[in-house]
Amino acid sequence: MSFTLTAEQRRILIWMCVFIGVNQLGFGAMIPVLPLYAQAFGVPASAIGMTIAVYGFSRMLSAMPAGRLCDRRGRRQSMALGGVICALGNLWCALAGSFPEFVLARFLAGLGAGWVQVVGNIVLADISTPAQRGRMMSIYQGTFLFSVGVGPFPGGLLAEHFGLAAPFAVYAAATALAGVFAWFTVPETRSFTADGRPAVLPPSVPFAAQMRLLASSTGFMLVCLVGLINAVVRTGALFNVVPLLAASKLGMGPGQVGGLLAFGSVVGLLASYPAGALADRFGRKPIIVPSALVTALSFVVFFAAPSLIWFGVACLLWGVASAVNGAAPAAYAADNAQPGMNAAAMSGYRMLSDVGYVIGPIGLGLVVDGLGAEAALAAAAVLVGGVGLLFGRYAPESWPRPGAR
Repeated sequence: MSFTLTAEQRRILIWMCVFIGVNQLGFGAMIPVLPLYAQAFGVPASAIGMTIAVYGFSRMLSAMPAGRLCDRRGRRQSMALGGVICALGNLWCALAGSFPEFVLARFLAGLGAGWVQVVGNIVLADISTPAQRGRMMSIYQGTFLFSVGVGPFPGGLLAEHFGLAAPFAVYAAATALAGVFAWFTVPETRSFTADGRPAVLPPSVPFAAQMRLLASSTGFMLVCLVGLINAVVRTGALFNVVPLLAASKLGMGPGQVGGLLAFGSVVGLLASYPAGALADRFGRKPIIVPSALVTALSFVVFFAAPSLIWFGVACLLWGVASAVNGAAPAAYAADNAQPGMNAAAMSGYRMLSDVGYVIGPIGLGLVVDGLGAEAALAAAAVLVGGVGLLFGRYAPESWPRPGAR
C-alpha cells in the first residue's frame, strides 16, 4: 500500500512533529526526577503519586474545553493557548517552595500539556485519510513517545548537575519555544481535506450530542479503555514505581534510569512506522492487542529484574510496545469519527484515556505503600494484559472497511 502525502500534508505533519517533539522532550526530562523532587518535600509514596495524578486530572479536564475551542475558534488558537498554559505551569513547578504549591503548579502544567496533546491529535485526524492514518499517526506518535523516552536522559543529567528543579525550568522554556514555532508554521486545519477542496461538514450538531453518539459505539469506548489502562501503567508504574524500585533494589541513579529508558525508546522508534503501515494494511486490532501483551511482559521483567542488564531488557520491551501502541489506538478512535466530528472524537478519547492519569499514580502508589513496589508492577502487568485481551475479543475492526481498499 503506497504512502503518498500532498505537500501541505507533509509540511503540517513535519511541523506538528517538531512541536510535539520539543514539548514532550521536556515532559520526559521529568520522569526520573519527579518522584525524587516530590520526595524532597518529605511526603510518602502515595503523596508522590498525587503529583502525577493531579497532572492527569487537569489533563482530563482540559480535553473537552480544548476540543470545543478547536471547533469554535480553530486549531491554531487552541494550540497556542495550551502552550502558554503549559509553559507557565512548569515554570511555577521549578519555583515552588512547598509541596501544596508544587501540586497546584503540576495541575496548571497538566492543563496545558493535555490541551496541547488533544489539539495535536485533532490536527492529525483532520489532515489524514483512513488509508493513511495509521502511518501518519505512527510518525507523530513515534516522535511523541521517542521524545518522552529520550527526555529522561537529559533530565537526569540536568538534575544531577543543576538540581532537581532544573528540568522543570528547561521544560517551561522548551514549551514556550515550541508554541512560537507552531503558531507561525502550522496552518488552520479545521476545513482541511487531502485533495485541497473545502471540507463538506454535516449540519451543526451540539458538542454534547456528538459525545453521546460516540459513547454509543462499543469500539470507541473500548479503545478509550485501552488508552485509560495504558495511562494507568505509564504514570502509575513506569513514572512512579520503576524509578523508586530501580533506586532501592538495584542502586541506580536518575541518570542510569533515564539512559536505559531512552535506549528502549530509541529501539522502539524503529518499530513505530512499520507498525503504522501494518495498521493501515491489516487493521488496527492486530497492532493494539499484541502491543498490550508485550507491555504486560515488560512489567513482569521490571518486577523480576535482578540486575541492570535485565532492567535494560525491560526498558527495551517497554519502548517497543509503547511505540507500536502509540498510533493504532488514536487511529482507531479517529476512524470512529463521522465527518466534522474529529474534535469531539479525539478530545473524548483523550479525556477518557486521561482518567488513567488520575487513578493510576494514586492507586498504584497505595499498592506500593501497602504491598510493595513488586506488587504494584504485577498489578500493572495484569491490567494492561487483560484489557488487551478484552479489546481483542469485543472490539470491532475499524479499518479496513469493506470496499475501502
